[in-house]
Amino acid sequence: MTASTHETTIDVVADAPAIRIVREFDAPPEKVFRAHTDPALAKQWLGPRGLTMTIERWDAETGGNYRYTHADADGTYRFYGSFHEVRENERIVQTFTYDGYPDGVALETMTFTDLGGGRTRIDGTSMFESTQARDWILASGMEVGVNEGYEQLDELLARP
Repeated sequence: MTASTHETTIDVVADAPAIRIVREFDAPPEKVFRAHTDPALAKQWLGPRGLTMTIERWDAETGGNYRYTHADADGTYRFYGSFHEVRENERIVQTFTYDGYPDGVALETMTFTDLGGGRTRIDGTSMFESTQARDWILASGMEVGVNEGYEQLDELLARP
């Protein structure tokens, strides 16, 4: 089975320190949701290509938390946060922090919409403490990580 890739839309929210990401997948919501909550699956797609992911914690349930590291020849990049709400196949609300910029905590809300025909749309909004924090994340290469990560998720979802 060949993975198809859909366009990822990444927009700055005009009147708030926020970023909105929208992406469609050729898989049902339960499969896309599981890829976000099962650590063994998340490890296969989350982040840019060429990085090795080590998961220290991944408790994807309401009140749970996570901590992971991406590494490459240039260094290590640690991330952590808390899962505030995990509603199976529908919604994830979490915080997200890059250890290298601890003042840039984001509150992220992601919804999973069933488009029918085995397709799902993800709508995600990341709300930052300031426009400075939002702009720093945008300048950090976040767009490459999101796009390459979702391409890898397409590949994972296409497997039988």
